[in-house]
Amino acid sequence: MVANMGMAYLMSKLRTIGLLAAAAAVLGACAYADSNQSYPSGSDYRAKRASGGAGRVGDQGSIFGPGGLSILGGGEEVPSGQGQGSGLGVNSFLWRASLDTISFMPLASADPFGGVIITDWYAPPEMQAERFKVTVYILGRDLRADGVRAAVFRQNQDATGNWVDAKVEQDTAIDLENAILTRARQLRIAGLQ
Repeated sequence: MVANMGMAYLMSKLRTIGLLAAAAAVLGACAYADSNQSYPSGSDYRAKRASGGAGRVGDQGSIFGPGGLSILGGGEEVPSGQGQGSGLGVNSFLWRASLDTISFMPLASADPFGGVIITDWYAPPEMQAERFKVTVYILGRDLRADGVRAAVFRQNQDATGNWVDAKVEQDTAIDLENAILTRARQLRIAGLQ
């Protein structure tokens, strides 16, 4: 019994020491706080809105830098006109052109940093027993003819209703790549004017 009382006393003292250490840490962190910091009041916010401001008081910075975060390359001008946004790992014109060209197909996956677009299976309305799937690879940051590759997959439905892989003509992928390149050129020309 005496041993249990000694253990309870020791545990009580350890808890007290832990609480004191936590309080010291909190108070120590207060030493780094700016005591001259002024926070905007509701009237400051309303005055900013009334003057046509965006409703923010003061010049608020961004954790992504002065220009903010640019996912699809918008915002700043790119020297050389290559359409390279800071947020994409690939050419933004080829990226947009690829999405435009295969927009009639449902997307399964789109990775703008890796440059891979994968569609889901698509069956044309006029041929329900045949379906297609496309994977587009954007291979770099330059707008070049060899900057895009496409892989087209085709399946036919057999008599039992199962989907069976079918051969795709090589010209199909080349035609898709050419359509993407044509659209990318159109987007680049439209962007430069």
